[in-house]
Amino acid sequence: MDTARVAVVGAGLMGLSTAVCISTLGPGCAVTVISDQRSPDTTSDVAAGILIPHAYPDTPSHKQKQWFRETFEHLSAIANSAEAVDAGVHLVSGWQIFRNIPAEEAPFWADVVLGFRKMTEAELKKFPQHVFGQAFTTLKCEGSAYLPWLERRLQGSGGVILTRRVEDLWELHPSFDIVVNCSGLGSRRLAGDSAVFPVRGQVLQVQAPWVKHFIRDGSGLTYIYPGAFHVTLGGTRQPGDWNLSPDAEVSRDILSRCCALEPSLHRAYDIKEQVGLRPSRPGVRLQKELLVRDGRRLPVVHHYGHGAGGFSVHWGTALEAARLVSECAQALGTPAPHSKL
Repeated sequence: MDTARVAVVGAGLMGLSTAVCISTLGPGCAVTVISDQRSPDTTSDVAAGILIPHAYPDTPSHKQKQWFRETFEHLSAIANSAEAVDAGVHLVSGWQIFRNIPAEEAPFWADVVLGFRKMTEAELKKFPQHVFGQAFTTLKCEGSAYLPWLERRLQGSGGVILTRRVEDLWELHPSFDIVVNCSGLGSRRLAGDSAVFPVRGQVLQVQAPWVKHFIRDGSGLTYIYPGAFHVTLGGTRQPGDWNLSPDAEVSRDILSRCCALEPSLHRAYDIKEQVGLRPSRPGVRLQKELLVRDGRRLPVVHHYGHGAGGFSVHWGTALEAARLVSECAQALGTPAPHSKL
C-alpha cells in the first residue's frame, strides 16, 4: 500500500489541527475530514481561545507542559508572521488574580508564556477583593478565523473536507484504512465512551475596544479576554448540562461579575450571547484502538476530551495523534512520513 486513506471525524479544532498535522507530515497519507458541523457552528467557535492551560488530573504535568509548549511555539510562529491576521492569532497581556494565595505561586506553564511574574502591589490596587496575582503575556487564537484558516491549509496540501454525519465508525470501512476520532462529545455514541460529558459554557461577546488587557479570576469562572473582533466575557462551568440556549439570568450574572473586575464594561455594547458544550473527561483520550468485526480490522486513533483546555494544547496533542496515525500506517505497510513540522 503506497498511500493510507485517513478519515478524520470532526471538523472542530481537534479534527482540523490533527488533519493538518497528518497531511503536513509528508507523503503516505491521503486525508479526508468528515463532519456534520463546520465553522462557524462548532464548539471551538464559541471558545475564547486564550492559551492558559487547564489542568488534567489524569495526565502527568510534564506531558501537559510538552503539549502546551508545542502549541505555544506553533502559534507564536504564526503570530510573528504575515499570516497572523488571517489565522486570528495574536499576543495579549494581562493578569490572573486570586482571592487567596494559591498553593503554587508559579504554575507548571509559567516559563512557557512570556514575562511571567508576580503582580506588584500597585497593580493589585485595581482589584481590591484579590490578594495575589500573576502578570504575563500569552497568545489568543480566534476560533472564527483560525478554523477556516486551518481548513484552507488542509485543502492546500491536498486534504478533502466532507460535510456529512457519521453514525458509526464502521461505515468508513473499507473506503478508509485508518480513522481518527476527533468527534468530541460525539464519542459517547461513536466510541461508546461514557467518560466524556458536556460542561456547558455560556459567554458574552461584546464590543469594548478600550479593553486591552485580559483579566482572569484564579477560579477560572470569571474572565475578560480582549480579542481581534470582540471581548469575550465569561463564564459558566455546568457539568452534564446539554442546553445550548442562552440563559438571560446567567448573562446578567456574567456581566455583573466582569464589571466588578473592569467597571468600564458597563459601557460595553453589541452584546451577544453564546453557548458551547465543552467535551470534558478526566484526561484527554489520545490512543490507538484496533476495531475488529467479522474478520475485518479498522485501526482507530482517538483524539478528544480536552474540555476547557483545548486551544492551549491542541497542536501538541494533534502532533501526538499524527504520530499514532503514522504508526498505524506503518503497520499497514505504508511508507512512514517524516517531518519535524
